Amino acid sequence: MKKRIVVTGMGVASPNAHGLENFEKALRGGVSGIRFIPRLQELSFGCQIAGVPENFDEIRKSYFDREKLLSINDNIGYASVSAVDAWKDAGFNLNDDDDAVDWDTGVIAGSGIGGMDTIANTIVPLINEGKVRRLGSRVVEQVMSSGTSARISGLLGAGNQVTSNSAACSTGNEAIIDAMWRIRTGLAKRMVAGGSEGATPYIWGGFDAMRVLCRKFNENPTAGSRPLSATASGFVPGSGGGMLVLEDMETALARGARIYVEIIGGYVNCGGQRMGGSMTAPNPEGVQRCIRGAVADAGIDPAQVDAINGHLTATYADPHEVRNWTLALERTPENFPYIQSTKSLIGHCLGAAGAIESVAVILQLYKGFLHPSVNSEDVHPEIEKYAHRIPQKCLEFPEMKIIAKAGFGFGDVNSCIIFKKWDGK
Repeated sequence: MKKRIVVTGMGVASPNAHGLENFEKALRGGVSGIRFIPRLQELSFGCQIAGVPENFDEIRKSYFDREKLLSINDNIGYASVSAVDAWKDAGFNLNDDDDAVDWDTGVIAGSGIGGMDTIANTIVPLINEGKVRRLGSRVVEQVMSSGTSARISGLLGAGNQVTSNSAACSTGNEAIIDAMWRIRTGLAKRMVAGGSEGATPYIWGGFDAMRVLCRKFNENPTAGSRPLSATASGFVPGSGGGMLVLEDMETALARGARIYVEIIGGYVNCGGQRMGGSMTAPNPEGVQRCIRGAVADAGIDPAQVDAINGHLTATYADPHEVRNWTLALERTPENFPYIQSTKSLIGHCLGAAGAIESVAVILQLYKGFLHPSVNSEDVHPEIEKYAHRIPQKCLEFPEMKIIAKAGFGFGDVNSCIIFKKWDGK
């Protein structure tokens, strides 16, 4: 029998809050973390708003000493703070004993693009000026693709699989699914999994050049992220990090851990950039197969899905995503699950999106509520018949049992996770 997977710890550094208590309040209150970014105006970006965690320099200084901070840029910082928070939330202490390695715990922590701020602000200028020696000995670990997971492993003493994944906007979801499979197969007892993304124009510039970012709400930032809306005008870039502690159920119960939810299914695939799919657009058949695959892996009937936390970025793809959910779950507008977009509050955090949004999903299941999908009052005409299933204000929903969480990324890659309320059985 496959091992059952539960979530026992969470940490989040989100544009609208740091920490679980603050994040829950922000979700319930529909609080936006999207602000005007003067630097984007100085650089002549079309989009001059973004979601960036506030006061993060001070936050990370309260977690790490000067020696560790030398190796921690924004991307690694968001992930590391979230991982430490998740580890402690799960009931564990940080162990600095050089002779103690936790062979049963691993880390999968990814990002979509990673340490571009370090590359742009430090590496390129110094090398171009012929000052290679001034780069120092810490720069490699900030820009290598596995730098995030390596740093977290060192903080926790994790000795199982330690790796960093990257799958564009699907990264955070895929890290959680990969961790789920690692534990399921008995190769680890617990995994710290999630994603992060730095806050820098050097990550966001390419998207601005593609004209897929929101340009119409620079004067009204909190109204800029408008998933499911008729007046959506592109996604708002975001940054931050989210981490989960996943454990096999028996291990968690044996140590008396508090259990948030059970992860009962997950699926990852690719549309092959065929049948309407491309580097930037999902193949509808691939999306539907991914959703059905996650539902089948969970062993549930599609009618049991109470809510969807969609990918839903505020682009032309939103109505197509709703249609794909309709076909995959075989649900009509009359019996469709509630559907929401956390990106309406935080923007699109790229490689961190799935992880931060999974924390939102878990909090909602654990506490029995659905946060509003803000700025969607003017529902897109193609999905107007689903308007009654889009929460416009916080909805108390204690009987909710199952939420499906999706992530669809550049490269036509798809992921879906099925979270179930923990009932103690």
